[in-house]
Amino acid sequence: MQIQVAKRLQGTEEYYFSKKLREIDEMNQTGTRVINLGIGSPDLPPHPSVVAALSEQAALPNTHAYQGYKGIPALRKAMADWYQRYYSVSLNPDTEVLPLIGSKEGIMHICMTYLQAGDEALIPNPGYPTYRSAVNLSGATVVDYDLTAENSWLPDLDALARKDLSKVKLMWVNYPHMPTGAKVNREFAVKLIAFAKQHNILICHDNPYSFILSEQPESLLQFEGAKEVVLELNSLSKSSNMAGWRVGMLVGKAERIADVLRFKSNMDSGMFQPLQMAAVKALELGPEWYAALNTIYRARREKVFRLLDLLGCSYDKNQVGMFVWAAIPGDNADGYTLSDTVLHKARVFITPGGIFGSNGNGYIRVSLCQDEKVFQEAIDRIKNALQ
Repeated sequence: MQIQVAKRLQGTEEYYFSKKLREIDEMNQTGTRVINLGIGSPDLPPHPSVVAALSEQAALPNTHAYQGYKGIPALRKAMADWYQRYYSVSLNPDTEVLPLIGSKEGIMHICMTYLQAGDEALIPNPGYPTYRSAVNLSGATVVDYDLTAENSWLPDLDALARKDLSKVKLMWVNYPHMPTGAKVNREFAVKLIAFAKQHNILICHDNPYSFILSEQPESLLQFEGAKEVVLELNSLSKSSNMAGWRVGMLVGKAERIADVLRFKSNMDSGMFQPLQMAAVKALELGPEWYAALNTIYRARREKVFRLLDLLGCSYDKNQVGMFVWAAIPGDNADGYTLSDTVLHKARVFITPGGIFGSNGNGYIRVSLCQDEKVFQEAIDRIKNALQ
């Protein structure tokens, strides 16, 4: 019997990393282990108090039932307090905060809440592939906007304003930017908010990297008037080493949180309560937690710089986030070719920039989610492979 997949899936391919991990698994079974420097999955554990909170709460007999779709009040309050403490953003925990089972689901929730056939959404090129997939699955049309090194990986809002934006409902932005590590600046943030108001576009800001190698975490909601036009996603995956725990949040104007909740409430039955209580503990951690984390990432980043020097790549040492983005030498540089060459000659996997869009074709991206000793082994392998 043959059952054809729905049209919405016919233009959506399997996620690149899903396919690549299968190839790496096959290689691991045939010889030397592949060093994976591709995926941003934190290798460090959460704070011990977070793990202890999960264990303690899971041992209680009354914490295993279905939970409310909005999350427990203690978690919403902890999220609001976290935003106030680190971003100086004031949120009403009852109406302006929505816990998510990971922020990736929030991307889909937003697209399914607001988009349909005939609508358009602006997507960064290069950018996180899930934005494109979620827009496509909603039935709306993807409209790429270019990000380039020459413009510090920020969109050219003046050029966008000259286009027909009459069908555009959403614009996905992500700063600190993945994959390039670019930071937002005040001048651009103010201009972006004005652009959104002028063209009646909802800005969807995906903000999971703001604590990683940043001196001061930033939120678009810090800026005057932002709450009228911005929905912001955030996550504990990177900032608290809780990627597999799937704890995220959506914050913004109460009416928009209520809109998204209408969709979300039909998709899940709430988050495991012990996870929520552990997340409260993570959100209460002080600046020393983030400082210690970034000390580790800075040392790892130095190793990555050495690795990239071996490959003749150029990079901005001021980029932030959990990756290093680097330009490949040569006018006809192709990240896929370099990635496959390093994978098969040195058994080191580095992400080709082209998976993030055509503007990433001349780049590669290296994750910081490995121990320094692993980076040194990767350096040694590449050095030997290039001899």
